Amino acid sequence: MSTLIDYQKFLAERTGLMRASEIRELLKITEGKKVISFAGGLPDPQVFPKAELAEIARDVILERGDKALQYSPTKGVTEFRVTLLNYMKKKGIAVRSDDDVIVTTGSQQALDIVGRTMINPQDVIIVELPTYLAALNAFRLYRPTLVGIPIDDNGMKTDMLEEEVKKLVSNGKRVKFIYTIPVAHNPAGVTLSIERKKHLIEIASQYDILIIEDDPYSYFVYDEGVDITPLKTLDKEGRVVYLSTLSKILAPGLRIGWILGNKTLIDVFERAKQSSDLHTSTLSQFIAIESIRRGVVDRTVERAKMVYKKKRDAMLEALEKYMVKGAWWSKPIGGLFLMLRLPSTEIDTKKLLPEAIEAGVAFVPGASFFADGSGWNTMRLNFSYPKLEEIEEGIRILSEIVKKKLKQA
Repeated sequence: MSTLIDYQKFLAERTGLMRASEIRELLKITEGKKVISFAGGLPDPQVFPKAELAEIARDVILERGDKALQYSPTKGVTEFRVTLLNYMKKKGIAVRSDDDVIVTTGSQQALDIVGRTMINPQDVIIVELPTYLAALNAFRLYRPTLVGIPIDDNGMKTDMLEEEVKKLVSNGKRVKFIYTIPVAHNPAGVTLSIERKKHLIEIASQYDILIIEDDPYSYFVYDEGVDITPLKTLDKEGRVVYLSTLSKILAPGLRIGWILGNKTLIDVFERAKQSSDLHTSTLSQFIAIESIRRGVVDRTVERAKMVYKKKRDAMLEALEKYMVKGAWWSKPIGGLFLMLRLPSTEIDTKKLLPEAIEAGVAFVPGASFFADGSGWNTMRLNFSYPKLEEIEEGIRILSEIVKKKLKQA
């Protein structure tokens, strides 16, 4: 049945800023196809503690169902929030006396809440170059001015950050916050050195800036001697707002994330969440309580670390073996990803993607991770999801496609 209604004219202008996630779209395209996927940031299903979660879910419903199946406070089930705070303290994350925590429906909702409550149009927001594309999508909806700071093997180049902040301030601009993934970065897998962490805190203090610390991956660090001190722990003034999630360390299907920060901010975040979803799944929170208490989370992390380290090593070895000369890739110390840059700026990896999928391999084009519109010859490769035996074959296929394209360029 056809319609004459022009629905577009009924939509708010900001819907034009809503970009489809390339990762979500890729998952739809590759679903059901025989493709080696380096695209999504999916955990390996073999690390899911299915039997233990089934037992926990049964126990929770039968023994605590009156509460677990009921509505719960917007800020989160009180028992879970206490459990979370104790878990964070055990992991070395400092919790200040004036801090509070709010449970979110995954860390993506946390990013949206931060954007919705903190960004006014034209506010300056500083991000890493590259950074997590879904954070960019969440922030762009509120029309900020995004400023990117390059990273290297030691994370964000804080000397360049300081110069950029000085320039912005001298031009009458106010930086609202710095968004960073300091440990096991997405998409690059690098980690901010302790010296740069301290420098970042100093810059934020000097220029009165908040820091949004996104920390989904610090549990997965594979190399010795890497500093994983949270910025939240180094912060003595309450400038760091800390985000994390159970998605990678337990199961993404539970949709459990959280924000730790000053009570004043958490109160505002709570009001924003009330109009969004009332509260995060009560059942998921009760399952999470028991998963932490029974040690399931910690055991899952240790099992996943062993699996993902082997896969990271396999991907790095395959890149050394097959990838064209002149290409560069990050050497991730942790996390689930690495970034690959091709030797020619003539190659647009977004245009390369359909050919790759047709040949049997998928990746995420890199430009979406760059706030300044660069990165067209880059791609993000995930090593946690594909099977170990698929990684070498996938890199071999990808390398052949790249070599073919370079000859045509």
